[in-house]
Amino acid sequence: MAEPYAPMPDDWQRALAVVAHPDDLEYGPALAVAAWTAAGKQVSYLMVSRGQAGIDALPPAEAGRLREAEQIEAAALVGVTDIRFLDYQDGVIEYGLPLRRDIAAAIREQRPDIVVTLNFHERWRGGDWNSPDHRNVGRALLDAAGDAGNRWIFPELAERGLEPWGGVRFAAVGGSPYAKHAVDVSSSFEKGVAALEAHRSYLPALPPDHPMADARGFLEQKVRRFGERFGGVPAIAFEVIGI
Repeated sequence: MAEPYAPMPDDWQRALAVVAHPDDLEYGPALAVAAWTAAGKQVSYLMVSRGQAGIDALPPAEAGRLREAEQIEAAALVGVTDIRFLDYQDGVIEYGLPLRRDIAAAIREQRPDIVVTLNFHERWRGGDWNSPDHRNVGRALLDAAGDAGNRWIFPELAERGLEPWGGVRFAAVGGSPYAKHAVDVSSSFEKGVAALEAHRSYLPALPPDHPMADARGFLEQKVRRFGERFGGVPAIAFEVIGI
């Protein structure tokens, strides 16, 4: 039998969630975000792209505008009003110094206790291959969390008034096949469903048989499956990586 999940550490106050695309957080982690903000914690979002390549029937500029607006609405539904977008191109985000620098700048500005991201491993739990954007953003975030605390890495950030911040304690990785911790989302489930459903342009563009096309059904199945390893309560699982 699978080992039960441990409760995710709760002794922190500020989180910065960094993901590649609008909607990445809404497939699970946003339910935990809703629980955290309801408990008085502060959470900010940083989207590396605007999801420009996510809707085949729409030109990238139009898709990006729609998905940005929908992400702002989705974030507000789970208690997040501080949301920022970088201008990387969806689908071709590369790991490298520019991305590390931009994320380190956000960490220095926000000064979070923890960072949150989506699975950056090669595969998902079911074995499917993961997106290069997810892989590159997650790795860059982990590295940037260390960069943010070292004044001799990206010294130009200090020249912009962004002093080093070495206070990031750990990263919480949603969707990871190596998750060992979980968050009770029994009181925040409905907010999470509403947040996913806010992506009104993207979800209909998915194939009808895609599991995520049914927002409520997808999330119900997910929290029930994780809850089986977390005392039977609806839960979202995370991999916790020390920084």
